[in-house]
Amino acid sequence: MSNSTKPHPSEALFGGEKPFPLIPACEHFAGSEKLILKALGLQDTIGQVFDITCDCEDGAASGQERDHAEMIVRVLNSEANKYHMAGARIHDYTHPAWKQDIDILVGGAGNVLSYITIPKCTDISQAEEMIAYIQKVAASHGISRVIPVHILIETHGALNQVHEIAKLPWLQVLDFGLMDFVSAHHGAIPASAMRSPGQFDHRLLARAKTEVVSAALANGVVPAHNVTLDLKNVETTFNDASRARNEFGFMRMWSIYPTQIQAIVDAMKPNYDEVADAANILLAAQAADWGPIQYAGELHDRATYRYFWEILQKAKLTNVAISEEANLAFFN
Repeated sequence: MSNSTKPHPSEALFGGEKPFPLIPACEHFAGSEKLILKALGLQDTIGQVFDITCDCEDGAASGQERDHAEMIVRVLNSEANKYHMAGARIHDYTHPAWKQDIDILVGGAGNVLSYITIPKCTDISQAEEMIAYIQKVAASHGISRVIPVHILIETHGALNQVHEIAKLPWLQVLDFGLMDFVSAHHGAIPASAMRSPGQFDHRLLARAKTEVVSAALANGVVPAHNVTLDLKNVETTFNDASRARNEFGFMRMWSIYPTQIQAIVDAMKPNYDEVADAANILLAAQAADWGPIQYAGELHDRATYRYFWEILQKAKLTNVAISEEANLAFFN
């Protein structure tokens, strides 16, 4: 039997469960039209290894919120957005423009918008109302697709309710917002903790990050790590992303400067040797109709196959080399 007629791992291994979101490990923020277009161009040169968040919250000057949202719609509907890997962050619940943002973004670009990011919720009721409004506007425009929602955890209230927030509909990502979270502690956390190593070592921040990751992963949601303030030191960004991934379990990280993108992707991508093992194990498993196998003297079955299938998909997303045989079997 050829590989093409054997069950694909996505069919054989998950049995109707909600699939874990497979999205890029880097999310690059851009506020102005110039920076958004530059970022879209980078998806051609670097590769489709990062999403772009078009920022209404901090990107729009006061009084120009409508013009800014309409600009984002125009850009996302243009040929510049050829890969449809761009979302938008809207204003927070207390800002009078948040509904206007949704009206414009969903009404004008709902079919190409990768996600909507909701900032600064202080209570789950705010997030529920904002998601319900996104769904209402989508339905009113005949948009049947789920528009993924990302929620920033950056307040005491949101952290206290993070496990309930992680269960909300359409949710794809929980983001940790370091700067606002530190500021919310009224000086109890020093400013040095906005940088490394303090952001990982301070007990209040380590607890908060651990809670965000735990809530996200328990509910099939991607946990995303905050930015690195040091814009031009690639090594600092790489080290931050490595610690976020390997010590805390974050699977995505924000970028705020173009040179940070590749450093984040490199730190978050799976190890090449593990990718090679994953390909070999899955090919052998498929040949055995997904029954148990031995590989390198170890027993593998569906439990480990699921792990290695996600490794292989992440390798594809981060441009880690995959054997031709595995590519043909699983990604053709």
